[in-house]
Amino acid sequence: MEFERDPNDPSRKELSPLLKLALELGPLAIFFLFNSRGEQIAEAFPVLQALGKPIFLATAAFMVAITISLVASLALTKRLPVMPLITGVVVLVFGGLTLWLHDDLFIKLKPTIINCLFGAVLLGGLLFGKSLLGYVFDSAFKLTDEGWRILTWRWGLFFFVLAAINEIVWRNFSTDFWVNFKVFGVMPITLLFTMTQLPLIQKHAVVEDEK
Repeated sequence: MEFERDPNDPSRKELSPLLKLALELGPLAIFFLFNSRGEQIAEAFPVLQALGKPIFLATAAFMVAITISLVASLALTKRLPVMPLITGVVVLVFGGLTLWLHDDLFIKLKPTIINCLFGAVLLGGLLFGKSLLGYVFDSAFKLTDEGWRILTWRWGLFFFVLAAINEIVWRNFSTDFWVNFKVFGVMPITLLFTMTQLPLIQKHAVVEDEK
């Protein structure tokens, strides 16, 4: 078992884009489902009522789902995906604190911690000549090393913006609003930011030689 290889490493094994997207977004969908339908799920499975409010049930389900996602990625590629692994560790730590102390503050802080950590990791990686964003988007498109460096820099800053937004939302709105924003607000913002990067991606795209 080892970590993912460099994005442009020819021996790097890739997942299909749809499968990679499902493994990364699946746990978030589970989190939303269990929070919005927590009471009905707890009624169907009384043993889950001991967890308390839907947010705690959703937290437990999120921890299980993200663990399954990591195990599936490891089984399919024989390597640990770097960014999802970081997310998984933070989810398990803060999710565990949420359930142990029965305080949803920790799960609300999780996006802030993860986004700040991602931003720091991406920008810190550049200091060591590593464009770590390539590990996330390698199956979607191929860029030159310079393209990965610029894109990594922009995403590093964007993650800090997401962290600030999360702090504003959870501190000023209800838990249900925060969950809905986490699922239906952050994704459109991220997609919009991604669209603004298309000119850069097109400029630095690697065109494979025709056989």
